[in-house]
Amino acid sequence: MTGLQAALPREMYVDEAAWVTERERVLFSSWACVGRTADLGLDSAGRLAVVDVAGESVVVTRDGDGLHAAYNVCRHRGSQLVPREAGAPGGDQPICSAAGALRCPYHSWTYSLAGRLLKAPHTDGVDVDPDDFSLHPVGVEEWAGYVFVHLTPSSAEPFADGVANAATNLANYGMGSLVTGRTLSYDVAANWKVIAENYNECYHCGPVHPELTRLVPAFGGGGLGLEWDDGIPHREGAWTFTMTGTTNRSPLPGLSDAEKVRHKGELVYPNLMLSCSADHVAAFVLRPVAVDRTRIDCSLLFHPSAVSAADFDPSDAADFWDLVNKQDWAICESVQRGMSSRAYTHGWFAPMEDDSADIRRWLLPRLGL
Repeated sequence: MTGLQAALPREMYVDEAAWVTERERVLFSSWACVGRTADLGLDSAGRLAVVDVAGESVVVTRDGDGLHAAYNVCRHRGSQLVPREAGAPGGDQPICSAAGALRCPYHSWTYSLAGRLLKAPHTDGVDVDPDDFSLHPVGVEEWAGYVFVHLTPSSAEPFADGVANAATNLANYGMGSLVTGRTLSYDVAANWKVIAENYNECYHCGPVHPELTRLVPAFGGGGLGLEWDDGIPHREGAWTFTMTGTTNRSPLPGLSDAEKVRHKGELVYPNLMLSCSADHVAAFVLRPVAVDRTRIDCSLLFHPSAVSAADFDPSDAADFWDLVNKQDWAICESVQRGMSSRAYTHGWFAPMEDDSADIRRWLLPRLGL
C-alpha cells in the first residue's frame, strides 16, 4: 500500500457511541458557524435568534453592546426560554425575532439580552443575586458576515486562529458586505465528515461533476499538483460558476485580475465551506444532526448592488450549484451506505486526496487520539 494513507476508522462515521463522544469533545468544543448575521436577523439591536448546534439549543442576541449568546435554558427550573421541540420538523432551523428581553414562559424569570437576571417574580425576601443566576454563557464571534458560537467558552481556542487561512486567502471577496441572493437547503443522509472530506478534494470531480469539470478542466485531473491558494483557472471564456461560465453580473470589487477568472475555496472547520467565484460566493453551513444525517444550507452571496438591480436573477448560479450539490450529496450518501457495511473497516487516501486527509489532523487531537 505504498503511497496510500489509512483514513479514519469506520466507527467514526457510523457508530452512535462514537458520534456522542465526537459531539461532546469536538463539536461542543469548537467554534461552529450558525448562519449569516443578517439572515439570522442579528444585524441590529433588539433581536434574538435561536440556533441548534448538534442538538444543543442556543440563544444569540444583539443589544447596544453587540452580540451575546447563551444556552436556551432558564436558570430557575430549566425550561427553554424559547421552546424548541427536539426532533420536530424544522426543529434544527433558526428562529429569529425582535426582543427587548428574554422571559421564561414557565415562571416568568426574565433576563436581559446580555443574559443577566432582571426579574424573578415572587422571590421577595429571598436572596436571589442576579449575578449568580445569569444565563449559562456561550462564546460568540462574528467573521465575514457570519455568526460563530462556542459551547465551551472557558476552554475555547482563539477564534482568529480558526479563520486565519480563509481571512487571508479570501480577503478580496469582501464577504462581510455581501448579501444572500438565494438559499438552497438539503437534508443529506451522511455523516458531516464525509461531506467535509468530499469538499476538500477533487479526486472525485471528474467522475461525479462533468458540468463542473467542463468549466474548470483542471478539476478533472484529480486535483494533484493544483495551487489551491492561488485559485484554479476556468476554461477559456469562462469566469464564474454558472452553466455557461458567464453572467451579466460584474465581478466583485476588490478582486485581483487572477481572482476574476479563477475559483477559490476554503473549509473553515468544522462546518463552513466557502466556494468563491468572481461574482458570487457559495457558502455552505453544515449542521450535524445525527451520526448519519447532516442538514446543509447553501447560501449564494452577491454584492448588494447586484441584488438591488431591477434585473437581478440568481438562477444562473443557483441552477448550477443545485446540480453540483445534488451530485455531491448523492455520492456522499453512497459513501455513507458503503461505510455502514460490515465489509468496511476504513478507507484509504490516495496522493491527490492529501488535502482531505487534513480532517484527521484537525479531528484526532480534539478527540485525544
